[in-house]
Amino acid sequence: MPRGRVGIVALLQESNTFLAGRTTLAQFAADLLVSGESVRTQLAAAHHEVGGFFAGLEAAGVEAVPIFAARALPYGTMTGECLAALLARLDEAIDAAGPLDGLLVAPHGATVSESVADVDGHWLGRVRRRCGDIPIVGTIDPHANLSPAMVAATDALVAYRTNPHVDQRDRGLEAARLIARTLAGEIRPTQAAAFPPLAINIECQDPSAFPCLPHYEAAARLRSAADAAAGPVPRGTVLSTSIVLGFPYADVPEMGSAAVVVTHDDAAAARTLADTLGGGLWQARETFRPTLLSIDAALDLAAGLGGPVCLLDMGDNVGGGSPADGMSLPRAILARDLGPSFACVCDPAAAAAADTAGVGGRLRLAVGGHAVEWADDPSSQPVAADWRVVAVTAGRFTESRPRHGGATAFDQGPTAVLAHERGLTLMVTSRRMAPFSLGQIRHAGLDPAAFRLLVAKGVHAPVAAYGEVCRDFLRVNTPGVTTADLGRLSYRHRRRPLHPFE
Repeated sequence: MPRGRVGIVALLQESNTFLAGRTTLAQFAADLLVSGESVRTQLAAAHHEVGGFFAGLEAAGVEAVPIFAARALPYGTMTGECLAALLARLDEAIDAAGPLDGLLVAPHGATVSESVADVDGHWLGRVRRRCGDIPIVGTIDPHANLSPAMVAATDALVAYRTNPHVDQRDRGLEAARLIARTLAGEIRPTQAAAFPPLAINIECQDPSAFPCLPHYEAAARLRSAADAAAGPVPRGTVLSTSIVLGFPYADVPEMGSAAVVVTHDDAAAARTLADTLGGGLWQARETFRPTLLSIDAALDLAAGLGGPVCLLDMGDNVGGGSPADGMSLPRAILARDLGPSFACVCDPAAAAAADTAGVGGRLRLAVGGHAVEWADDPSSQPVAADWRVVAVTAGRFTESRPRHGGATAFDQGPTAVLAHERGLTLMVTSRRMAPFSLGQIRHAGLDPAAFRLLVAKGVHAPVAAYGEVCRDFLRVNTPGVTTADLGRLSYRHRRRPLHPFE
């Protein structure tokens, strides 16, 4: 017989408050918005924490009860109407699930709405009040702006430990093991979090390298082998530790870094150890300063490298919510003779025009740069040029291996590939698509290894995919709403003081 019924809930969206656009329910519907058994159908096999939830509960002999899952690509602040609709669907799905012995939850941790700044703390608290005193264990993205409300509403939170996030399923398995052992009476998770007044620059957020690595190593040393032990474990045993890096593009009071420690039945020990990890981040605060490599300097460096070289477009980071149509790097590449190059931008009108012209057709187009965010930045505005249509596709592709985000199927809408006589190949899509899979390039008949330069609109996330072909990665300080130069953003709501601003 199953050892209890554990519900599964996911609500994930990373909200960039510096964007003019808003996230609506339609954007969730275009990505993921399901209830009941459809949650299992969509996510049980995915490289995602929810896939880990299902697998971990099955291994432990616990009944998994799929309740609700919603996800939208990072974009602007969620509308109040969107949040209300999501919460209504969540309430309905919980009511339909029947009695539960526990919950596994997957918030992102950096979701913001027009009506509620701390969306994740809000919906987690709502679920806690609705479901009562049952264990609630969850996963969070390390780009969460963790809040005391999120911590108070849950018994344990586990953050991904990689960036690119290729361990999402593993963290889901970890969360499932924690709740299964809790239901079996082996452990009683108690958690505490520390919130040092530190905003960690996105360029510095690589857990596998300095300056983050020492803190992840410290967190790993605190974790014990309790998970592998049979039966009850000693009181105070560390069950889980997490470093939370924060999301500096959500201008909210919770913005910043954090550390989480979960112990067995010892709140005081959890508090002491969380403060130790948080204190380590604070003491090392001066190490979290970015390099800020300019476009010209990056192209100078790339010219001396053998290639393929990946140029990471930090200011137009799709995974951080950006418009995905900034032209600063393609424009600069066209101005130089650097060999065959590739970039992808979202431009539905250009994709439609290329489709009309057909493969082999030639046309003059002003491509990219149409988002209002580029109004004051000439370098990112449209590039008008003569193009040859190389390919036209439906824009659908798949990814079989663990990649950032855990998705396996992608749809960027009608897509065209345009070639410029100076060696630049430009993929134009009808929907924003983060560069998380080389299937994006290959599905159009292109070989990513054939390019000397590949522009990827991201910071760390594209590395998991592009590392397959690129020898070198250069993080470029391009303009945009995800700029690595945080001094260029106008914050109104973040906490103060907050390093490095004060």
